[in-house]
Amino acid sequence: MSEGLDVEALYRRYGPMVFRRCHFLLRDESEAEDVAQDVFVQLVRHKERMTETYPSSLLYRIATNLSLNRLRDRKRLPSLPGDDLLNQIARLDQLDAPVMLDRLFGRQPKSTRTIAVLHHVDGLTLEQVARVVGMSVSGVRRRLRVLREELQRMGGPLLSSGGAR
Repeated sequence: MSEGLDVEALYRRYGPMVFRRCHFLLRDESEAEDVAQDVFVQLVRHKERMTETYPSSLLYRIATNLSLNRLRDRKRLPSLPGDDLLNQIARLDQLDAPVMLDRLFGRQPKSTRTIAVLHHVDGLTLEQVARVVGMSVSGVRRRLRVLREELQRMGGPLLSSGGAR
């Protein structure tokens, strides 16, 4: 695609198609939105190497590849016990979530919040988190286990209070 590539026009025209492809493969609306955005980021990033020929085929292929990469990442980062509760917390009303998180993290060392965000939100592996926070992998694993146990203890009355969706 040439220097004058109109990525915004391509987004308007092909964005829905790209989203549908991502959603079909990922079966998750939020992930599909993220990957669909990534498709157009890739387009901007590599526009000097693209040609204007058949943009729908190119975008479809990029969407497929990025979605398959996301699926592979899911398999590499297996879900652990308690992750379903963490996902429920993520879906709490905006007013309920801060109270819940303050209660949960108020009982933990401050670095545990960083560990949880790096692993559960940013998707880093335990090894990567350990490097970032300067701990051993077993130390990171223990912190996450303790956090999950605390979350499970809090989970019953907290998540059934009407805030979970």
